[in-house]
Amino acid sequence: MKKKIYLNYSLFFALLLLLFSQTAWSQDVKVDARLDNVSIPLGGQTLLHLSIQFPAKDSVKFPALKDTINAKVQIVESKTDTAFNKDDVSIETITRHIRITSFEPGTYTIPSFIFTTSKGSFATKELTLQVLSVDVDTTKAFYDIKQPLTVSYTLMDWIKDNWMLIAGILLFIAAAVAVFYYLKKRPKKAKEVKEVKAAVPEHELALQKLQALRYKKLWQQEQVKLYHSELSDIVREYLEKRYLIKALEQTSGEILSSLRSAEIQENDRAMLRQILTLADLVKFAKERPLPADNERSMENAVSFVENTKKTQQTTVNKEDNSSNGLT
Repeated sequence: MKKKIYLNYSLFFALLLLLFSQTAWSQDVKVDARLDNVSIPLGGQTLLHLSIQFPAKDSVKFPALKDTINAKVQIVESKTDTAFNKDDVSIETITRHIRITSFEPGTYTIPSFIFTTSKGSFATKELTLQVLSVDVDTTKAFYDIKQPLTVSYTLMDWIKDNWMLIAGILLFIAAAVAVFYYLKKRPKKAKEVKEVKAAVPEHELALQKLQALRYKKLWQQEQVKLYHSELSDIVREYLEKRYLIKALEQTSGEILSSLRSAEIQENDRAMLRQILTLADLVKFAKERPLPADNERSMENAVSFVENTKKTQQTTVNKEDNSSNGLT
């Protein structure tokens, strides 16, 4: 009997511990969706704000949106903002501002949006958008379109109205004639043969820039923010050329999400995450890293480029795959 009671208490405390753990995880991640205006006139526009607050070290995947919210609500444009909590720099907030419109009157449901993180999926609440029709006064009579009035308009009137255009055309003709005679009479120079330089591979260019940045000794001269900004830009430029993603326009979380299917070792992903996260903390949260952290970002950048650079074998494999696909 005592053994049974002890077992029941153990199960109770285990379930209670699991419930608290789930609650703690949920408190780390907060999602929200809101409209600037819940009603708009026909053809009017309003902003839909989708935001997620999460630990900066985690990765986040935003809901995939195309050009419509549903069959009646269209997306005009969107942009993304990133911010850090002033009281806790380890908390990051990403907000996507989506401008929407509709050309059919009615009440429409903005569906729930799903955010995917390492701690699971989180859904926003549903919203309602009302599109108001334009009232037409049918009590007033319709009138025929009036015929245009006949006005006497002579050539001199046209010249007076368009004298600036005429003067511009004459000046253009005079300048063209002057340039023609100048080019015709000037001595011809021998054409210089320019040497075509071979394109520098993206990994070599990145390593050269990293070496130049190291020689600047920016963080040693108290220019820590500039150091991490240039280091992050060099890595982002390399990612754009190596993996064909828009790394310079994306947030750190979006970059890591874009590279999720790329063939990158987990150790290299960890180095890239360290570089981008520390650069964000220095830029947005005014973090003051230790000298060892500054140097580690440089060493991780060099190692990441070396470990992920294109090799001859990679190029040959891609060409073989292309030829096999054609046959």
